[in-house]
Amino acid sequence: MIDTEDLLQRFLSYVRVDTQSDPHSPSTPSTQKQWDLIRKLETELKELGLKDVRTTEYGYVLATVPATSKKKGLPRLAFLAHVDTAPGCSGLAKPLVHRKYDGQPIVLPDDRTQVLSAQNIPLLSKKVGEDLVTASGTTLLGADDKAGVAIVMAAARHLLRHPEIPHGPVRICFNPDEEIGRGTEKLSLEELGADFAYTLDAENTGEVDFESFSADKATVTIKGVAAHPGWAKDVMVNALRLGAEFVAGLPLELSPERTDGRDGFIHPTELSGGPEVLTLRFILRDFELEGLSAKAKVLVELASSLAEKYPTAQINVKIEKQYRNMRYWLEKDMRPVEFAVEAVRRAELTPTSEAIRGGTDGSRLTERGLPTPNIFTGFHNVHSPLEWVSVQDMCKAAEVVVRLVQLWEERS
Repeated sequence: MIDTEDLLQRFLSYVRVDTQSDPHSPSTPSTQKQWDLIRKLETELKELGLKDVRTTEYGYVLATVPATSKKKGLPRLAFLAHVDTAPGCSGLAKPLVHRKYDGQPIVLPDDRTQVLSAQNIPLLSKKVGEDLVTASGTTLLGADDKAGVAIVMAAARHLLRHPEIPHGPVRICFNPDEEIGRGTEKLSLEELGADFAYTLDAENTGEVDFESFSADKATVTIKGVAAHPGWAKDVMVNALRLGAEFVAGLPLELSPERTDGRDGFIHPTELSGGPEVLTLRFILRDFELEGLSAKAKVLVELASSLAEKYPTAQINVKIEKQYRNMRYWLEKDMRPVEFAVEAVRRAELTPTSEAIRGGTDGSRLTERGLPTPNIFTGFHNVHSPLEWVSVQDMCKAAEVVVRLVQLWEERS
């Protein structure tokens, strides 16, 4: 169904654009370079012939595939993918296409210690004969989520070229800053103009997700007592030492390194400052709100204990909400999930669903009143130089999107 080569070439052009986001930037998009891809996508949507193409002042690219069905009052569907890549590693990829993968180890040329093989990535053994795309070894590939962007583009292109496919109005949205938790922060639901939505930001072929972590972030500020180090005895309280003691006091069993499945965690992400004032930043994750509150309590109690030990220091803990498990809202009306699962079956795939150990733009949209499950893209090893994606899986995801819009028209 889907034009494989067109999808691949678009994807390769997208990952060559550096769109790394920056959690310290107050702007939206958080980095100026995200605009390079945003403007490119705006141009491509116009060239394809989509309607109502525009980019908001905050970098949200919006467009419409007009309805082809004669039915009136069909639900408006939206499909979203984010343009940014994770801030922890360069996003300026040199993509490599491995045609008809032969099952042998893939040594990435710019850092030959980076090797993809079935020994360390068992899934590769199931991808023999497919076309795989990797980076060159020193950067992210950026398939998270430029694979999603390419999939949405491919599906929109296919629908426009096949007006005989009956469907209602389809909205497209490409957004910045998902990787830093601000992906839909400045997108109004009125601008998006949808009744139901889907993000293209899941991993495994056939995957449809309707449950994510609930998330908070925490900032711990430690103010020590300054003194000249030559005369500091019994006076100085070094905030750096207290910060190290604070992190060391976290239960190891609550670290990302020791948790999986439905376990939540406390993850220190940043330490900045000096002996007088120190700032520690954490992310807190759990599938249930009770578990999330319990993890915040761990930080508060640890701060209290440290304050008792060092009474002249000041220790403050600030907890801020990020997003919530989208299951809490989707389970009230499972039609968006059920239709996506059926679309996967119609694409001759086996549907799966798992609780995402992370969040998507759909988590916030769902909480705000727009039900938004998450559909697979086929990317793997994301946020790593070993990131890779199968072109055939991306095409299957685009096929699922096409079948999904048909299904909504059929069932409405």
